[in-house]
Amino acid sequence: MHYGAGDAGWVTARMKHREQHGRSDAAPNLSVAALRQTLAEHHGLTSQTPLFNPVGQLGFDLSRELEAGHIKLADLGGLADELEATAFNERAERRHNFVGPVDQGSNIKRFADLVRATATAGDFSAFAQTWSRQTLGCVFTGHPTFMLSPEDNEALAQTATAPRTRITRKSPSKAPAITIESEHAQALSALGRAADAHDILIGVILKEAREAFPRHWHTLRPQPFGFSTWVGYDMDGRTDIPWTTSVRFRLREKAFQLQRYGVEVAKILSPLAEDHAIRSDLAALSDQLDAAHSHTLEMLNVFSGKLDTPATLSDAANALTAEHPARLTSVEGMLAALDGMIAKSEGDLAAALVHLASVMRCHRLGVGHVHFRINASQLHNAIRRRLGGDAALAMNSRSALVHLQKLLAEVEALPVNFAALAIENTTAVRQFLAMAQILKHVDADSSIRLLIAESEQPVTVLAAVYFAKLFGIAGKVDISPLFETEAALEHGSRILDALLADPYYQAYVCGRGRVTIQTGFSDAGRFLGQVPASLAIERLQGALARLMGKHGLSDVSALIFNTHGESMGRGAHPVSVRDRLAHVMSPWARGQFVRQKLKLDWETSFQGGDGFGLFGTLELALALLTRIAEAERDLKAAAATPDPFYDEIDISLDFYRAVREVQVQFFAEPTYGRAVTAFGLSLLRESGSRKTRRQSDVSMPNSSGLSKIRAIPHNAAMQQMGYPVNVIAGVGRATEGDLNRFAELHRRSPRAQGLMRLVQASNALASIKTLIAYGELFDGGFWATRPYRGRESNLETACQELAERFAVDDRAAAFRKLATYLRVDGLKLHRLLSVVAPEGATTQGEDQRRTMGVLHALRLALMQHIFLKAAQIPPFSVRNDLSRDDVMELIFALRIPEALELLRAAYPVERPGLEDFKMQEPTKYPDDNVAEYATIHSNYIDPIAESYDIILKIGTAIAHHFGAVG
Repeated sequence: MHYGAGDAGWVTARMKHREQHGRSDAAPNLSVAALRQTLAEHHGLTSQTPLFNPVGQLGFDLSRELEAGHIKLADLGGLADELEATAFNERAERRHNFVGPVDQGSNIKRFADLVRATATAGDFSAFAQTWSRQTLGCVFTGHPTFMLSPEDNEALAQTATAPRTRITRKSPSKAPAITIESEHAQALSALGRAADAHDILIGVILKEAREAFPRHWHTLRPQPFGFSTWVGYDMDGRTDIPWTTSVRFRLREKAFQLQRYGVEVAKILSPLAEDHAIRSDLAALSDQLDAAHSHTLEMLNVFSGKLDTPATLSDAANALTAEHPARLTSVEGMLAALDGMIAKSEGDLAAALVHLASVMRCHRLGVGHVHFRINASQLHNAIRRRLGGDAALAMNSRSALVHLQKLLAEVEALPVNFAALAIENTTAVRQFLAMAQILKHVDADSSIRLLIAESEQPVTVLAAVYFAKLFGIAGKVDISPLFETEAALEHGSRILDALLADPYYQAYVCGRGRVTIQTGFSDAGRFLGQVPASLAIERLQGALARLMGKHGLSDVSALIFNTHGESMGRGAHPVSVRDRLAHVMSPWARGQFVRQKLKLDWETSFQGGDGFGLFGTLELALALLTRIAEAERDLKAAAATPDPFYDEIDISLDFYRAVREVQVQFFAEPTYGRAVTAFGLSLLRESGSRKTRRQSDVSMPNSSGLSKIRAIPHNAAMQQMGYPVNVIAGVGRATEGDLNRFAELHRRSPRAQGLMRLVQASNALASIKTLIAYGELFDGGFWATRPYRGRESNLETACQELAERFAVDDRAAAFRKLATYLRVDGLKLHRLLSVVAPEGATTQGEDQRRTMGVLHALRLALMQHIFLKAAQIPPFSVRNDLSRDDVMELIFALRIPEALELLRAAYPVERPGLEDFKMQEPTKYPDDNVAEYATIHSNYIDPIAESYDIILKIGTAIAHHFGAVG
């Protein structure tokens, strides 16, 4: 790392400045521009000394100035604020360009052009089929991706809408505690903006239809997009969401949508004359909507109270299930009434009514459909009781399948009520009961998706079919196994083959009219790497088409939900809307369904801060939906064009296998796990209500193993330390043996080009030297050498303690080993990019890398400050089996809030003093001095807290550069 040569660079310049001007305390130039220039000069030294670390050196330079008192923590905090503001603005500009053009007029015109092109043939039936079937289903999911406060998210959206409103300097707003309530509020807000944009597009379609098909347009009910959410309904790996929350959220969504319908009806009703033919009918519809809205709000209030006793729950349940004139669970009657009114109307009035009917048919009694989610183990635990309760029964055994098929043959639907739901103690069954009650008492029209995570055998899905039949909801629930783990993707074709061959499953999907699956890019990208994950999922999608044809399921459609949220970070594909869509549903995969003459519907996720931000204003939402419609048109056309990537499999398949092998090896390598978990989970603010480690129905050891850490914090850790391994690693090695042939394939293959655009975008922000610099903080040799030759003699004792502690620590070695492997791989990737990518990086790209280098250097200086301050805190006695060693380990892992809590308890400054008591008996104890404790706080504990606050600001800024959200 060459920190010991700290007489180089910025420190030397500072010393010369002080000598020349006779000022030992001269304030350094701490401007961003000066630090970027210093970093550039440091980079120049790498040609002379390959192991020289520019980022590490700048961090060390800053650390020495900070410890000498020449700069203050407030100075570094100000720099972090300025850099965060810059990153914030650049992110807003990238978002603007990603969905642009953003102005409504341009997008309405472009969407109208697209719609008009589908009407040129004069075939109304084909036109209606095109626009009555959703182009894409947009699923709003939560997950821990709310890195920014709601205020900051709103500011980002506003700035992305109008980039001229750039901010000049800001500190991230203090976000309130993130709860499932706040996540749902943000999801509902985003869904509302999506629905508003969707309404505009429906209006455009109807306008074009009126002109092109004047005799038939009034029969059209367009639905260009679909919307869903799982926020409040996702129980995969978490046990902290009671079923009452799911019911309450669905009631909230229902009230939200009923109010929207009421507003639209009022707009149509207002200008009508008293004697108009439909006024009374429309007024009756308005009254019905108002009454249903009021009743729903009343039920929402009932379910918002404490329902923790049988009595209170009974009262709430009875209120919801009771017959009531305003109780509304279906809009079918309203749609029939609207059809009658449309038949009596013409012109703009008819258009307004058709528009309302289209919107109502799309959303029903919710602003979007809901996706309940559980995992396979929860479902297995529930079905075992029905299979005899044998805990040793293997769910992948023939015996389990035979038993389950017998249950399916004999199952009869059981009536259920809220009491049955209240006393049920298994998560999976609770979900089925909650779905049954929502379908009966909240929204009977909208189907519900049941997502099953970690599905690795057919029995899992058949168990879900059984419970759906048992509770009478099989006709309304789409059971969707999730293929995301390495095992599920590797054996996915076999699993689907067995499932589609099962007569009970066939009967179920024929009744529903669709086969549904979910593919996941989060965990798949963590286990396999992003590039192999995309290719493995693509092959599974193609296999589904082939197997549906094989098993004669041509009369049902395929619905594939792709949870796309991890590429460079929680922010999906960074290059373009088209690349984002093609990454998760490639033209080749689409073409497989065309070949089998199967209907394909597909959905993709817009996750947390990423997805909600893209729908952050009406303008952004409309722009995004327009870009999606344009991209989908192009991708459907591309599906008919052969791509050599799928013909020259001797190259492409070898490429997939080689990258996958490297990624799998990394994930299994202990040194990689040690580096990822060194302090990676503490470099960002808490970003969601869901824990970073998985929960389950039974207690689980608090393991730090990578398999227990969720995909989001795992990928964020490597991103925050400067090198997104899960995107880049292995790509260089995979092509080294046949570089020219791969380059030639890349030239002709859109699929290869799309994959490499993701790699290029990620590599442009990657820095192995930055990763090494973080690892060197654990190098005992660095700390032992730092006060060498009398420099920083005031830190000698602290440095000695750190040197001794890290002399037996394995983290520095883990980072070095990881970096060596990545460096070799990086050289091979550089060789590949020099052939397949445009020569040279853009100036803007280099500027961004330099700015990120300054951010990392600031954080390295702050980490050193924290380590040194912690080492200088006086020893304290063991308290509740907690020692100084324990606190230091928390410090080294950057688990600063936990460490501070313990240190403040060890050195209290707020406690009753002797003078607060009126005692006649004298005492000379306690003999410790609370004033000394106050000094410990001001000199050590408070600076640690202040440093960590700045570190979190820096983490936010780095995430902005990556376009990630947690």
